[in-house]
Amino acid sequence: MVWTPPVRLSPSLDLAMIGNCSFAGLIDRMGSVVWCCLPRFDGDPVFHSLLGTRGEEGDGEFTIELNGAVRSEQEYVPNTAIVKTRLFDGQGNAIEITDFAPRFTRKGRTFRPNSIVRRVRPLSGHPRIKVRCRPRFAWGKRVPDMTFGSNHIRWVGDGTTLRMTTNASVTYIREETPFLVDGPLSFYLGPDESLTEHPEWLCRDFEENTERYWRRWTRRLGLPLEYQEAVIRAAITLKLCTYEETGAIIAAATTSIPEADNTERNWDYRYCWLRDAFFVIRALNSLSEMETMENYLRYLNNIAAVTNGGHVQPLFGIGLEEKLVEEFVDLPGYRGNGPVRIGNQAYEHFQHDVYGNIVLGAAQAYFDKRLLHQPGLEDFRRLEQVGERAFAMYDQPDAGMWELRTRARVHTSSALMCWAACDRLGKIAHRFGLEERTAYWHDRARTIHQAICERGWNKERGAFVESFEGSDLDAGLLLMAEVGFLPANDPRFIATVDKIGANLRHGNHLFRYHAADDFGAPENAFNICTFWYIDALARIGRKDEAREIYETMLSCRNHVGLLSEDTTPATGELWGNFPQTYSMVGIINGAMRLSAGWESVT
Repeated sequence: MVWTPPVRLSPSLDLAMIGNCSFAGLIDRMGSVVWCCLPRFDGDPVFHSLLGTRGEEGDGEFTIELNGAVRSEQEYVPNTAIVKTRLFDGQGNAIEITDFAPRFTRKGRTFRPNSIVRRVRPLSGHPRIKVRCRPRFAWGKRVPDMTFGSNHIRWVGDGTTLRMTTNASVTYIREETPFLVDGPLSFYLGPDESLTEHPEWLCRDFEENTERYWRRWTRRLGLPLEYQEAVIRAAITLKLCTYEETGAIIAAATTSIPEADNTERNWDYRYCWLRDAFFVIRALNSLSEMETMENYLRYLNNIAAVTNGGHVQPLFGIGLEEKLVEEFVDLPGYRGNGPVRIGNQAYEHFQHDVYGNIVLGAAQAYFDKRLLHQPGLEDFRRLEQVGERAFAMYDQPDAGMWELRTRARVHTSSALMCWAACDRLGKIAHRFGLEERTAYWHDRARTIHQAICERGWNKERGAFVESFEGSDLDAGLLLMAEVGFLPANDPRFIATVDKIGANLRHGNHLFRYHAADDFGAPENAFNICTFWYIDALARIGRKDEAREIYETMLSCRNHVGLLSEDTTPATGELWGNFPQTYSMVGIINGAMRLSAGWESVT
């Protein structure tokens, strides 16, 4: 029988994410693993075809092809991180591929190996498949040596070895020979360790236990009445972006997916931005998912110990790495958009909102009695050092929350977060009965508040603006009501929302700012800014308008409910690193703000 290659879709961010809070993989609509970094999120991408390849087509991916496939269906098992892809050839032959990364409790501990499980079963007819597993090391430079045994294949590189154990024919897989599927097949790809059980039994057991874990995790969420499926998927995705070992939270699972086509706005987001992490914590807390905050506090405490009241860089590696030197690697890039970057120069930046993000990320823990480990006075004293730095820096120039690389100003949004740091420290001090410290921090908060109202307000614009004594608008100012700087009914906040909408809104999408930056004027809308706008509209009473925009954003999610960083307003096409935690946070926040209450149906 002649082998007919399947219909391959054009590259897009129609990808599903699997993971287990130690690493992640991305799977396209035809069931190919096109991105997976090991042994952790910021590691070497052993599957990297999402960013192109140095060699022939198919290098750097793990594909299970159905002969003559013409269409596919893909979905998550409800309330889990398990993906099912069904392939059909138009002649009555079909298969189903199940993908997941094992995660469940075993012997009193969470079991989360650096392993991908792929299971294949025939659905109808006499399907014929080809398995093509071509991991590459050192960002595609190293083609590994291959060794094999009776039921496994090893890919051996310089200091890295992967082993796949399977009940399929090792010969067919090694030689990429098409073969008939007459029963269930399992593929366990991970570290170079021998399995003691039959791969089919082991993988079936791992699937059942992983499904049980995620269903129980989801059951504990405090969901809104409306938009539950969107919220559940967003919450699971945020959980998958946590590096459980240290408590770090990555901004996205990828590097170098550009903000727009034909632009060099492409960065490595596989690190922990303290700003993004705060918003993740805030969103999950709103769903009563407290474990992530507890874990993240360990990470924050380590950062506070390292910085000791001094400068805090805006991002760290997930293992607390400080130097994230930016380099280029020789891959074509997503849809040919280079360069492909490792590391992120932003670690050298001064971004003064970081101090507020640290305090805000920790604040709820001081008031929440559910936590297993309650922070105490010693933790508060350490947090006060962050607040001192916030007060010292609130009126100093920085790169701002949008990480401008060649321009420094006193950004209003940075001062806003410095105010939030001092304000929350006053409230925490009051919680401990430290009235002198309460007065001290509230006095500092008032000083910053007055400076923002005087220097961040532009009378000609009739709005708060992006920098002190500036004139440009900035979507970050929409956070003023969310962090409690102004009540939502304050005329100054309402006027700022109106001006931002008039100048930065394109259809139902919002840009970060309108002024040109280091790379010219932004070309696509920034998804989290749209969600901030939705929140602001709802707060000032324009809930119907907010709901309309929110539902537009839900329609922009890909086929399995995920969002990237940016959206092209005219087409709804997704751009930017993926999946973006900021954007998934917006899905949760919007639902919590807009949903009808449970009392309406109970």
